[in-house]
Amino acid sequence: GRPVRPLRDEGEVVAGRPAPPVPEDPAVRENLEKILASPSTLRAHEDFGWLSRDELRGTRLELELERAEAIISEAGVTGTVVVFGGTRVVERPDAERRLAEVEAAAAAAPGDAEALRAVARARRVLAKARYYDEAREFARIVSSVCQRDGRCDFAIVTGGGPGVMEAANRGAFDVGAKSLGFNIVLPHEQFPNPYITPGLCIYFHYFATRKMHFLIRAKALVAFPGGYGTLDELFETLTLIQTRKMPPVPVVLFGREFWEKAIDLDFLVEEGTIAPEDARLVSYAETAAEAWETIARFHGIG
Repeated sequence: GRPVRPLRDEGEVVAGRPAPPVPEDPAVRENLEKILASPSTLRAHEDFGWLSRDELRGTRLELELERAEAIISEAGVTGTVVVFGGTRVVERPDAERRLAEVEAAAAAAPGDAEALRAVARARRVLAKARYYDEAREFARIVSSVCQRDGRCDFAIVTGGGPGVMEAANRGAFDVGAKSLGFNIVLPHEQFPNPYITPGLCIYFHYFATRKMHFLIRAKALVAFPGGYGTLDELFETLTLIQTRKMPPVPVVLFGREFWEKAIDLDFLVEEGTIAPEDARLVSYAETAAEAWETIARFHGIG
């Protein structure tokens, strides 16, 4: 995939300059071909093999950070609301279809313990389908309130994937507002959901630069029930706020019942591993309106 500078016919004009004469001596011609085929004749930004070397990792990190910054700034995005949640939290019809599939599999294998566990999990996923609707409604509310008269403040940003992230991008799409999707290149191809604003779906190679861009403009983080990725972003944000590496912003956990089982903050306080005020860095919401009210109150939005 590397650019190669082929030999040209004598007298041919290339890039506004005449091509050099082609040597008549076959050995010299072959040597010239080798010269032009060598990576050393490439300009630095053309040499992808060189740019991929371990010692250039710092350069790649900087390029990834600056490229995303340019895209976001040129789009006029001045502030964001980060929305995270499980990729397996899907719309009710999808959840119902998946439940029917595993129920059919369990019926075909009576007594199969794993099949029964799969049914139980699918039922719990179906119970969470309401979170898809709430994430979509939350994004509609935020985008309708904060993207007026050409402003692009409190823009929804997600990890760009399916589930809750799709729902949030979809809510902004519903009202014709901009939203961002920060996809990450993984061993298994991750396709962006179809509701991200064209031009604002940014692919990252490094989790580090992706995390920075999630929070550089963040005015709130709303975490719906999810798995490792959601927990990762949640604790990253809480740690940065706790250590005052970033200004405090609302951290809203959607669905108190889920989160109090997933994370026992009172236990951590009792064990002395976090301070009582650390447990107060989060608030809870059950509806989209309630989540937005918490954020709007913090930022003094009437």
